[in-house]
Formats: sequence, structure tokens, C-alpha cells
Amino acid sequence: QVQLVESGGGLVQAGGSLRLTCTYSGRTFSLYDMGWFRQAPGKEREFVAAITKNGGTTYYADSVKGRSTISRDNAKNTVYLQMNSLKPEDTAVYYCARGNSRNLYNAPSYDYWGQGTQVTVSS
Repeated sequence: QVQLVESGGGLVQAGGSLRLTCTYSGRTFSLYDMGWFRQAPGKEREFVAAITKNGGTTYYADSVKGRSTISRDNAKNTVYLQMNSLKPEDTAVYYCARGNSRNLYNAPSYDYWGQGTQVTVSS
């Protein structure tokens, strides 16, 4: 049974930084691309970032490009999202997910999801 558990969210002032962590249970982590999504109140879930199984390629939403870095440690079954220069519009629940299809920008391409971690950025 695959389980994803996010951590690292919290309350931060605008301009601050957070590092989100997603821990994957199971032996198959290195076989899958991974992604981060977020969902703000009243809005649809949106893509944030993704990384290929070997960490060689990363993808970012325009809204976070240049401010965020996705990375992974296959030895630790963990994927990270480092977010800098945070803005109030980054406030959302952040989810990590396991990719199972080519188009990593789309939520239907992911088959397992974590429960989410809340990020709140105050102005």
C-alpha cells in the first residue's frame, strides 16, 4: 500500500521561506515521477512542480518558477519543495502525488495523493 505524507507547512510572513517534505512509503519510489499541487479555498487544485524519477528533469508552474525548487532523495523515499519569496497568493493546502502518466502538469496523471499540508502566507 502506497502512502504519501506531507509535512513542513505552516504560517509564514510574505517574503519568507518554507520547505515542504513528502515521505513515500513503499519500495517503488524511485520508479515514479513525483509532483506537488496546491488548492486554495474556493479554487481548483493546481499544478505547482514535478520531478522525474531520477531527478533529472523538473517542471514548474509559471506562478512559482524562480521562487521554488523541487528535489528528491531516492535513498530516503522523499521529495521536497523549497519555496522562497512567498506571497499571500501562495496560501493553499499543498499536496504531493505520485505520477503515473506522461503529462505531469495534470492532476489525472497522478494516482496516489497525500493528505496535504497547509501553507499560510500573511501579508
